[in-house]
Amino acid sequence: MQEIRFIPLKGYRKYSDAIMIKRSHEFYMEMSRRRSVRDFSEQPVSREVIEHCILTAASAPSGANLQPWQFVVVSDPEIKRRIRVAAEKEERAFYQKRATDEWLKELQPLGTDEQKPYLEKAPYLIVIFAQRYRLSREGKKIKNYYVQESVGIATGMLLTAIHHAGLAVLTYTPSPMGFLNKILERPVNEKPLMILIIGHPAKDARVPDIKRKRLPEIATFV
Repeated sequence: MQEIRFIPLKGYRKYSDAIMIKRSHEFYMEMSRRRSVRDFSEQPVSREVIEHCILTAASAPSGANLQPWQFVVVSDPEIKRRIRVAAEKEERAFYQKRATDEWLKELQPLGTDEQKPYLEKAPYLIVIFAQRYRLSREGKKIKNYYVQESVGIATGMLLTAIHHAGLAVLTYTPSPMGFLNKILERPVNEKPLMILIIGHPAKDARVPDIKRKRLPEIATFV
């Protein structure tokens, strides 16, 4: 069995209660401005910003520290076009055949439909893949642990980093998403979980007038 090696904890900063309250409130106010945007401008975004955001996501905890994620960053116009074509094909099937009336009713206030122009217009797409298992050199499957949970945490941190950097982001989950493996040439052990659309909002961007639940509705203290 491999010997476990531990090193001293570095980087932890201890704050007073007053400073922690101030910092937590300021961060809440910063994140409360975040909205899902569907109207993007074509203004370029520095790749370095995207790289820093992905590194932030990669600092997330993961089961057995296996880090079962892969972030595929797409900026090539032709690849974005292919993703849009494939996604809209699935969306048409969803809105016309797969979705129940109840589901469509829930979506109606958001104004969504099968048209996804932002997949081409936004400067960056990040497709998040979950590595369901690893492959040994001999091709043998090696299990990863808590994959959904680990990738979910990393994705949340990525969203937070993108907003904190000053960009708009939209989470998008076409279903099914197998076309992403083919277009992006990803191996079979990787499952696409989500597309993040990233860029600056258009000057005339509009968002639905929706409200977030209050603390007593989402938290129980015992």
